[in-house]
Amino acid sequence: MRIAIDVMGGDHAPDAILAGSLDAVALLHPTDRLVLVGDEKVIRKQIKLAGLDSDPRIEIEATSQVIEMSESPVGALRAKTDSSIVRLAQLGGRRHSGDKHCDVIISAGNTGACVAGTQMEMRRLPGVNRPGIAITFPTYHGPIVICDVGANPEPKPHHLLQYAHMASVYAQRIISLNNPRVALLSIGGEEGKGNSLVRQTHQLIKADPSLNYVGYVEGRDLFDGKADVVVTEGFTGNVVLKLAEGLAAGLFRMITREIVQIDPTLAPKFDPVVKRIYKKHDYHEYGGAPMLGANGICMICHGSSEARTITAAVRTAIKYANLGVNDAIVEALSQTQTAKESVV
Repeated sequence: MRIAIDVMGGDHAPDAILAGSLDAVALLHPTDRLVLVGDEKVIRKQIKLAGLDSDPRIEIEATSQVIEMSESPVGALRAKTDSSIVRLAQLGGRRHSGDKHCDVIISAGNTGACVAGTQMEMRRLPGVNRPGIAITFPTYHGPIVICDVGANPEPKPHHLLQYAHMASVYAQRIISLNNPRVALLSIGGEEGKGNSLVRQTHQLIKADPSLNYVGYVEGRDLFDGKADVVVTEGFTGNVVLKLAEGLAAGLFRMITREIVQIDPTLAPKFDPVVKRIYKKHDYHEYGGAPMLGANGICMICHGSSEARTITAAVRTAIKYANLGVNDAIVEALSQTQTAKESVV
């Protein structure tokens, strides 16, 4: 397996990204390869400091440009053809990569550029109209999968239907949820609630017997164990994701402060408990979010990714590949299409 990582993308790049990448070497088999994409001098220096300069599993793909977080995705892809994100996407595709082709690509850089570059170079799996980014979201009742959280802010109803199928497969394979309950995010639980997109999607998913559809859920229901897979469009999904991350971080800070103010001697006693709970709800532990439907494995990491985020992303990507998630997605969508044709 060949795994390529954009070491120049992210708020803490390149140091944190490189550190997490090199920590992930321990996860590789002797025949695997870790391809580090970015500034060659910076990469070689970090590899040498880590004592891995003679490890044959590490390769360098040198680039001279970086797409910044604030840049327009499509414009940056065209203007910076020697950027780490462009090269990463090419390595994940087959048109430009040749024998350098990588099975997995990972980036914490500009999400829009990653999505656009990946779609141009990697294309889509058979039967997929629009890829969607899926995140594993920790809750009190266990993890749930939300799709989409940023790839497609203006989807059509049949795109969301495909997200339901792809995210269900992901939930089954990666977090071992049998027959996951699928819900559609809306502003209420009643049948007529939601905008036109939500109502049309509701009818499509409801009519698909291969999905374990439980209807609408509201934002507050995400934490109540009412569904295992939640489908939404990319704009709302991204807002939900970042709101939940900020709320979780704020709550933990507030709890810690209150404990200290009530009795400073209690803090050491509660510290192990707070840390254990925080770890279960820390997005860094889940690594990257796969772009479901891409013809390959593309992990999109948070811009604020730390070293452990990247290591976790590599671990998840290896699991994704070994469990054949993409093949299962193609099979699920094929069966759905066959069922529709037989009804017609």
